[in-house]
Amino acid sequence: MNKLIILAALAFGFACKSQQNVAVKDTSVQAYELSQYIEENEIKEMLYTYASDEFKGREAGSEFEYIATEYIRDFYKDLGIAAAPGTQDYYQLIPQGTYSRLSGDANNVVAYLPGTDKADEVIVLSAHLDHLGVHNGKTYNGADDDGSGTIAIMNIAKAMKKASDKGIKPRRTIVFLHVTGEEKGLYGSHYYAENPLLPLENTITNLNIDMIGRVDDEHKNDEDYLYLIGSEMLSKELKQVSDEVNNKHFKMNFDYRFDAPNDPNRFYYRSDHYNFAKNGIPVIFYFNGTHDDYHKDSDTADKINYPLLTKRTKLIFATAWTLANRENKPALD
Repeated sequence: MNKLIILAALAFGFACKSQQNVAVKDTSVQAYELSQYIEENEIKEMLYTYASDEFKGREAGSEFEYIATEYIRDFYKDLGIAAAPGTQDYYQLIPQGTYSRLSGDANNVVAYLPGTDKADEVIVLSAHLDHLGVHNGKTYNGADDDGSGTIAIMNIAKAMKKASDKGIKPRRTIVFLHVTGEEKGLYGSHYYAENPLLPLENTITNLNIDMIGRVDDEHKNDEDYLYLIGSEMLSKELKQVSDEVNNKHFKMNFDYRFDAPNDPNRFYYRSDHYNFAKNGIPVIFYFNGTHDDYHKDSDTADKINYPLLTKRTKLIFATAWTLANRENKPALD
């Protein structure tokens, strides 16, 4: 009798394990399939608008930042994606005087999709909405920095909303965080971390996108690449999930050179993910590296590699969707 009970228990355990493996596989396949909602022509049209002279370089705290925030806010409003709790019509106000280099009021724009059975756990997708503004009569449009990341997140959000409208909803809550003031000192992400709209202790991952529309000199002969920074700094499991999604469906060359502790560029500390990482939240920073137009008025929409930007956007979507729907959150090391 005891042997029968043991055998039955083992059989049940193997069945459960098998079901779990199937569920993980289904999540990965589903993530890839849903990523096809992201379309190159929409990304291109939106980025040509967002990085146009009309936006005057989107300097944080300026009147032209409002044009950018209004554009992003109206996008989420038109899609029917809800404003994050605690915002005022999608805006998280950073009052003038909060940071020394802000010449006026500034705003983060924050939308979210509530999760289902794991809604208390949060994934934050972030990109900075600002750039350098106008100087000496030149408009710094910031198509790559960080128009590419801004438009990527908006299209990821649109794909997730399409899935949600078809009844395919994320298990965890996903926050779409467009932060201001990155160029002046990571102000918007710092303010969010100090005044979180959803609890930081429930935030399991931050995926930060800052410049993914170009190719740097190191990869002129291998354009199918992306730098990933910080993916195993706090959680080796996060890197494993990221690699699995890429290896199964996208097969891009992930370049980890900037993860070196002695990296003189110190990119790990130079974008908005850092304000999450320093609070113990696992992060991935997606980055194409610098190029000749970095922080120049020549960083324009006509120089973006749109097929590559689209593929990178789909990859990040699939990674976020997998993290939102797998059983366990990435374990902290």
